[in-house]
Amino acid sequence: MYKVLIIEDEQKMAQMLKRAFEEEAYEVDVAYDGYVGKKLAIENEYDAIILDIDLPLLNGYEVCKEVRKQNQSVPILMLTAFGAMDNKLAGFEAGIDDYITKPFEFKELLARVKVFIKRKGNDAETKQLLRVANIEMNLYTRTVNRGGKQITLTSKEFLLLEYLMRNVGRVISKAELADKIWDINFETGTNTIEVFVNYLRKKIDKDFSPKLIHTVVNMGYIMKEEDE
Repeated sequence: MYKVLIIEDEQKMAQMLKRAFEEEAYEVDVAYDGYVGKKLAIENEYDAIILDIDLPLLNGYEVCKEVRKQNQSVPILMLTAFGAMDNKLAGFEAGIDDYITKPFEFKELLARVKVFIKRKGNDAETKQLLRVANIEMNLYTRTVNRGGKQITLTSKEFLLLEYLMRNVGRVISKAELADKIWDINFETGTNTIEVFVNYLRKKIDKDFSPKLIHTVVNMGYIMKEEDE
């Protein structure tokens, strides 16, 4: 169930919107002034915020600016009777995503909300994917594919590959890997790091091209697309 916050001082309008969204199976919170609206927006997770301009205590622009200091991703739609270009520009400068003037059709508002929620979901999913050359790691499903072939990794191999993929093109020392992946102090005499790197190479590099994991003598390892 998606969750929407409506910040609107006209109670009849706010309750109408609340009922309309609830009929579409949305969970809805309502605030009748900018101060409460800001507090709710910052303290809770919403899939979209519908915001008026002319609000008691804090106007819509101020609310939006305060919310954006804490949350850059939540879609904010400004729903207002002020339709002048200056109002629209001020809204976009404050950080809104869309601007709808009253009177309006609820179907249009709902359609726009759905677009932004879908876009937000796609962005979140994208952030769960890491790609280098033809290898893809999905952090949500904990799966790895290279060239369309799924590769099974142990938990430590997965963490090691993730760290290398997040640091493409940078030489990573054995001491850093020991600290970040194994949470231990690196001891010169141990070959734990080499063993796991070799395990990982056999799984993701042996039968594929280009080779991705490279040894930098006396320094550590680097992930890059060029062959050694």
